[in-house]
Amino acid sequence: MNAKFSWELFDALPVVGIMRNLPADQVEAIAQTYHKSGFSCLEVTMNSAGAEENIYELAKAYGGRLNIGAGTVCSMHDLEKALKANAQFIVAPVINEDVIKACVNEQIPIFPGAYTPSEIYKAWTLGASLVKVFPATALGTGYIKEVLAPLNHIKLIPTGGINFENFTGYLAAGAKGVGIGSHLFPADIIKNKNWEVLEKIYGNFREKYQAYLK
Repeated sequence: MNAKFSWELFDALPVVGIMRNLPADQVEAIAQTYHKSGFSCLEVTMNSAGAEENIYELAKAYGGRLNIGAGTVCSMHDLEKALKANAQFIVAPVINEDVIKACVNEQIPIFPGAYTPSEIYKAWTLGASLVKVFPATALGTGYIKEVLAPLNHIKLIPTGGINFENFTGYLAAGAKGVGIGSHLFPADIIKNKNWEVLEKIYGNFREKYQAYLK
């Protein structure tokens, strides 16, 4: 087993970059740029081609420097494959009690997806490390703030529709982190292997987060 999940790395820049169906031959270059830019958490969705291989290689290469997780883990079968690939954290779009309990038993951080206050509370009481509020697009930052008024002990990570313009707004509303997909991995830039532009995008995110902290 490679390095375990680091909350210290997560807290330094609480953004989980979601890699879905990215070209296998470019994953390493993307991860290198991501790490170089100060980001620390990468999620590879299990419904991506070559997901297990990518997770394994990234965890091997970046263990201790990046948290490498598996996303779209909907079943115990998905979880078994993810853990075999040495995923350091697990993300799911849904609540699967068996998956959550297995992760708790293995001491693997688990971020299950939930939408309503009841679902959020259930995911948390089952042992979620963070609850992925998904999809966050239609809910907005006000929803996060309102849910946390009575449930302020629960740690939320909104995902879906999060971008450069709104990600600090979700943090200001009380979220402990955010999940961002295509806005961190623009298809055209990756297709053209324009790593300098990608690094600039990441730098803008980092600078905006640092400005938010002030």
